[in-house]
Amino acid sequence: MKYKVVIFRSNPIDPDPRVEKIAFALSKDYQVHVVGWDRTGSLPSRRELPYFSLELFSFAAPFGSGKKNFLRLLVWQTFLALWVIRHGRSVRFIHACDFDTVIPALLGKWLFGCKVVYDIFDFYADHIRNTPGWLRRILRWFDYQAIKLVDTLVLVTEAQLDQIKGAKPKKIIIVYNTPIDRPDLKPVERDPSVSLRIAYIGLIQVERGFEDIFKVIRRHPDWRLDLAGFGGDENTVVAQALQLPNVTWHRRIAYDKTLQISANADVLFSICDPAIYHYASPNKVYEAMMLRKPILVARGTYMDRIVEQHRCGLVIDYGDVNAIEAAFLALEQDPVKRRELGENGRRAYEQYFHWDIMEERLRSAYRALG
Repeated sequence: MKYKVVIFRSNPIDPDPRVEKIAFALSKDYQVHVVGWDRTGSLPSRRELPYFSLELFSFAAPFGSGKKNFLRLLVWQTFLALWVIRHGRSVRFIHACDFDTVIPALLGKWLFGCKVVYDIFDFYADHIRNTPGWLRRILRWFDYQAIKLVDTLVLVTEAQLDQIKGAKPKKIIIVYNTPIDRPDLKPVERDPSVSLRIAYIGLIQVERGFEDIFKVIRRHPDWRLDLAGFGGDENTVVAQALQLPNVTWHRRIAYDKTLQISANADVLFSICDPAIYHYASPNKVYEAMMLRKPILVARGTYMDRIVEQHRCGLVIDYGDVNAIEAAFLALEQDPVKRRELGENGRRAYEQYFHWDIMEERLRSAYRALG
């Protein structure tokens, strides 16, 4: 009989590539159950997926609302706490994704001796929006206490070590947010009327440079942008996108389709505001590496260090529309450079960031917990 792992995540896993990869990896050694939060109230409450079972808490709550979601977050925490009380005896490990799931996970540790693995996708106090500084400081203090109590801490990048400086975790591992390799993905035949294909699929928030991207796209009707995802500013961003005939909005899509759209592109971008995403490590960079695609990123977001170190894309200053346009023009006019940057990224993926490396790191950490 396999031990049971439960993964807590405050979204509906629809999709959530990191959670799905973790579940896939752990399913090789354990029975995996995922508990998520359906913030729309429109999804099935239970599903059996190939590598894990999924249970969703249905309670309406918009993404990206900061302190306005505080009471809803308390309801979510209460749901998880009750789930632990009902089911904790049958669980060996709890994999808590971000601060909004770790306190109920620690309840499982105290009541039933569950081993807790705390996976910080984004450090909560620095990541939440529309939240006053005093509340951020309180959240940081509680997060540091949780870090000391969990059995293993998982970070997505070494840069996060600065964010938790002063906390005293028992054990730390780094599991980069890299994709499972997909050598089967090939670009479809390109439309000869499109001189540059650009793609972004991910979190839709205004701090991710969309307004500047749209200004550039408007100047170049022979370029095409494929856009998909979800997030707190989806309505605002999509309204702008739909005004442009050379932008295709795909809504929220399955992860396989995400990768195919990215494989069809000439260049990807992940242009985050460094004032908010100073420690960002989105999977877009690693997807670009895996797919042999150059990527455009903003300076001061940690991603720029990865891109510059491995020479797999271009770095611009956030908010500099002319620099964005110049970078895209350079890649449009030099397909040899595009291939060179893409191949550099692929080599880095194979040597340092391949998901097989991350999977073994994660499974080894679980085995060490007994």
